[in-house]
Amino acid sequence: MEKILLNIKTDKKLKEEAQLAARELGLPLGTIINAYLKEFIREKRVIFSAPPVPNRRTQKLLMQIIKDIRGRKNARGPFTHKEALQYLDRL
Repeated sequence: MEKILLNIKTDKKLKEEAQLAARELGLPLGTIINAYLKEFIREKRVIFSAPPVPNRRTQKLLMQIIKDIRGRKNARGPFTHKEALQYLDRL
């Protein structure tokens, strides 16, 4: 297989972090990039992933729920498996 040089532009910090992660796996970064390129050719799709971030309203609701749980307000439990199913059946 003939090898060629592929030049891409990327953020310096991103490259450094990717090289570190690759090194931790014991692989050269080029090997990982080639694997992603082969997957891209085979699958013909790109997957972008980022952790989901709730909107402000949902974040506010979640914070209130955590506050209620810590204050033992609007919460009951812990439930056993059977109690949880009975509770859900009553809803």
